[in-house]
Amino acid sequence: MNEKIYVDAFLGYLSNERRLSKHTIVAYQRDLNKLLSFIYVVRKSNLLSLHPAQARLFPAQLHRSGLSSTSIQRTLSAARAFFRYLEREKLVRYNPFVGVVAPRGRRRLPQLLTTDQAEKLVSIEPKSELEYRDRAILDLFYSSGLRLVELSSLDIVHVDIDERLVKVFGKGSKERLLPIGRYAHRALQEWFEIRSRIASRDEKACFVGRRGCRLGARAIQKRVQFWAKRQKLDRRVYPHMLRHSFASHFLESSGDLRAVQELLGH
Repeated sequence: MNEKIYVDAFLGYLSNERRLSKHTIVAYQRDLNKLLSFIYVVRKSNLLSLHPAQARLFPAQLHRSGLSSTSIQRTLSAARAFFRYLEREKLVRYNPFVGVVAPRGRRRLPQLLTTDQAEKLVSIEPKSELEYRDRAILDLFYSSGLRLVELSSLDIVHVDIDERLVKVFGKGSKERLLPIGRYAHRALQEWFEIRSRIASRDEKACFVGRRGCRLGARAIQKRVQFWAKRQKLDRRVYPHMLRHSFASHFLESSGDLRAVQELLGH
C-alpha cells in the first residue's frame, strides 16, 4: 500500500480537526516527506513496521545530509506527532520515535583575548581613585579566572593579601581558594589603600562604587567594556571572556588541564 496515504490522512487531520495553518501543514508535509524518503531508500519496507532501532537511524541520516541540529529536532517532532496519530488510529502498536533525539549541534567556541590584548587591557595607568579600583578588578579577573558573580559578591575578608589568595564561592556555594597573580596583588594593595576613603562605614564589599556601596555585576560589566574601548582593543570585551582567556593562557603555559579545571571550579 502506498504509504503516502497515511501522511495525507494525517495532514487532513491537522487541517480539519486541529485547524492548523496552511504554513504549518506545509512544514509538516516537508518533514514527513523526508521520513518517507528515508524509509524507501534506507529500509525499503513498510512504514507501519518501523521499530525504534531503525527510527534512531533517521536523525543520523539527516545529519549526514547536512541538516542542522535545529532542523533535525523539528523533523523528529513531526515524526513523533505523526506516529501518535497512527497509534490513535490503531495502525501501529507503539511510537518508534519516542526517545529519539537529534545530534547535538556544534558548540560555539568561547571568544578569547590574545595575551597581547589581555596585557593591553590591564595596563592602566590610574589617575583617579576609581581607576585604581578598575585596574584591580581587571587584573583579578584575568589573573584568577573569577566568574562575574564571584567577583561582584567578593568581600574584603575573602582577600588574603599576605598569602596572595582569594576565597570565592562558586556555583552551589562551593568554596575554592585561588592564587592572586603578581600584578593583581600589587593592584589590590594599591586599591585597598584607597578603598577605606571611599567605602561606606561597615561596607564589606571588596569593590565599591562612587557612593561607597558594593559595585554590582552590571556596573562591573560596564567598566570592563569601558576599558576595552579606552584601551583601543577594537572589540567587545566582557567578564566571561577574561575568564576564558585566563584558562586558555594558563593551559598554554602549564599544560595542566586538571589544574585549570580546579581553578575554574569545574
